[in-house]
Amino acid sequence: MDLTSEPIKRILDKYKFRDLAIEELQKLHKKHEGMKPTVETYTFSDSSQKDLLKIIGTIPVRYHGRSYNLPILMWLLDSFPFTPPICLLRPTLNMVIREGRHVNTKGRIHLPALHNWDYPKSSVNSLLMEMIERFEEDPPLMSKPQATGKDPSELLALASNLQIAEGVIHPERQLNKVTVVGGGDLGIASVLSILAKGKVDKLVVIDLTDGSSKGGTMDLEMFHLANVEVSKDLAASAGSRVVVVTANAWSNEQSYVSVVQTNVDMYRGIIPSLAHLSPGAVLLIASQPVDIMTHVAWRQSGLPPSQVIGAGCNLDSERLNYILNVSLIAQSTGRQAFVIGESSDKKVAVWSNLGTDSNSGFHGSNSTKPLMDRAFDMLKEKGQRSWSVSLSIADITHSILEDKGKTHCVSTLAQGWGGIGTEVFLSLPCVMGAAGSTRLACVALGPDEDFNLRASAVSLSNFLLQLRI
Repeated sequence: MDLTSEPIKRILDKYKFRDLAIEELQKLHKKHEGMKPTVETYTFSDSSQKDLLKIIGTIPVRYHGRSYNLPILMWLLDSFPFTPPICLLRPTLNMVIREGRHVNTKGRIHLPALHNWDYPKSSVNSLLMEMIERFEEDPPLMSKPQATGKDPSELLALASNLQIAEGVIHPERQLNKVTVVGGGDLGIASVLSILAKGKVDKLVVIDLTDGSSKGGTMDLEMFHLANVEVSKDLAASAGSRVVVVTANAWSNEQSYVSVVQTNVDMYRGIIPSLAHLSPGAVLLIASQPVDIMTHVAWRQSGLPPSQVIGAGCNLDSERLNYILNVSLIAQSTGRQAFVIGESSDKKVAVWSNLGTDSNSGFHGSNSTKPLMDRAFDMLKEKGQRSWSVSLSIADITHSILEDKGKTHCVSTLAQGWGGIGTEVFLSLPCVMGAAGSTRLACVALGPDEDFNLRASAVSLSNFLLQLRI
């Protein structure tokens, strides 16, 4: 890999961790000699631009006994290698993208290795190794079908509705459409809370109950709220940017596993359709138990983990900060507290030494432990009502619609974080934006907190084995 050309040397000099970036690129060259660096201008989603290193090449993938070279590209941000590459497929003229769990319609690649990036544990070589493994299981490209003979005017009309951003072509921005699935107390409360936040062009409520047991959705229909549509047809959710699932299908089964299995079976009938109808949407899960059901939704939807999150401990985190800063009048300027882990009595509280929306890391402090313990005890006295949970759901939804980059503690794929090796969902601080979640790393935990998180991971993993997902 030639890093000696003047353009590349100049751009590398602007990288914050130049020497580490060069070392990582040299390691990449040893395993993937065909990867070539260039300097090009990257366009961010807010239309700002920056000259960055761009790595172009192919990765070898075997499928059904045949070998293929899949073309990819990686943009390296100027904080690389402490931030992961932005990875995209680079289909040739005779290829089309197959949307799946690890690739969206725009060719953006989503993998646990990217979602859980934690340098120096993470590397580009290990990322490409996982990419190859995943793409051998689910190839992201296929040969382009023969021409369909469409009227050229139709193709021109389609082309006129496309714009280029982040190096790929995608349709014009959607309307701010939100779907809430579930007509119970939490579903109706979520509808009203989301409407109160504003910024919603259309809100669809999917009522899964039969006609004789209509609850709050009947009231919504009676009073004709603006921009609200009540439906029993999942197709009404098509084109949503956020899909909030509050539905529960509790049964009279005796065992807890059987009760949860009823919810899993109900999800099997709705989640794949919701994901198909709104492939770019963020699924926000509020069904119970939230960590389990978020995992189930991710598995059933085929969407990347960044697009499937649970309401998790966001309400607890917001309440904890309020208790610290208002009730206890803590002097914690520039610091935020989070409740992380399993949405149960195993959840733990941690401090951040950084601003709310920073993504550099979190640190604990023994000197603040008594204050945190007192606040956490006060938090445990607070109940969770439908309206309070709905306000939390609305706040997360608002961050997605407005691409705010606000940090929320939501249930997200925890595999690879903090040494967790199992495929489980736990609440962790995530920056929420239009594309979903970006989980924050480097939370420093004490032995008690670490024990609780690991115990939760084992417990959830064992419970999932008992379910038919």
